[in-house]
Amino acid sequence: MNNSRAKNKILSAIGVLAAGALTLSMAACAGGGGTGGSDTADGGAADETKIVLGADDGTEAHWTILKDKLAEEGIDLEVRTITDAVQLNQGVQDGELDVNLFQHLIFLSDFNVNSGGTLVPIGATAVYPLALYSEQYKSVEDIPDGATVALPNNPTNLARALLNLQRAGLLELKDGGDAFSTEADITSSTIKILPVDSNQTVTALKDGSAQAAIVNNTQAQKGGLGDDLIIFKEDLDNPELAPYINAFVVKDENKDDPRWEKLIEAYRSPEVEKAVTELNQGNLQFKGDWTAADLQKELTGLEDKLRAQQ
Repeated sequence: MNNSRAKNKILSAIGVLAAGALTLSMAACAGGGGTGGSDTADGGAADETKIVLGADDGTEAHWTILKDKLAEEGIDLEVRTITDAVQLNQGVQDGELDVNLFQHLIFLSDFNVNSGGTLVPIGATAVYPLALYSEQYKSVEDIPDGATVALPNNPTNLARALLNLQRAGLLELKDGGDAFSTEADITSSTIKILPVDSNQTVTALKDGSAQAAIVNNTQAQKGGLGDDLIIFKEDLDNPELAPYINAFVVKDENKDDPRWEKLIEAYRSPEVEKAVTELNQGNLQFKGDWTAADLQKELTGLEDKLRAQQ
């Protein structure tokens, strides 16, 4: 989810979650108005001077900066806040939105496979951390056998959390695990797993039902968890985190629209990236070196693997 406060059983279940990321709860996409990339929803020619973008929080400061930068290029950017992950993607699929920014590639792969989507990434933004927090222990080594660790129960973040716990040495997954792993893939563990709604990971930590918790960046900020409580953090340079790269997403037939180059260039400006970095307190890594072709290749691989598991 490129909700900067933000993304998130991997198969059909992801279609109802909200790392993305990205964890999202979104309102249905309002009426028409998208320019629909190459064509509008009613078959007319696209308005090359306007972009309708869907995000899970369009009030963040960087959107204003981005809008101003695109205005200098003669493009009117309209950012719509839509607090439902499925509707954010369906809005692009149906032509109500031109583009969205809220999700990572693994979430997008499920939408395409299980909802018949034809959406593709056309520009990378960043990877956001999914860290292990504890108020009781200062390090992973301090966690005793049998301790309870809460983690998000939505499939994309569940798999990612399990991989993190494996890297931390707290459990092992069958064949090393991957972005589609579930609890059934745990082959050994020194801890008890407590899957909860992503919004409840901080609560589980604070009410004592868990002694540690995997918490996404958005919930950690909302819950007042400082970096001083992180006892294990992902290496955002790790190539295994490619499925969790957040991206601008459009309908496949519109991927060559020249407006996207201007949108992505403006997003990668120092001013916008600074605002996004400040919003996330530095907890992110931009992935501007990933091209659209790189992203689409990664997405295809994820979709192929997902279909093979069904």
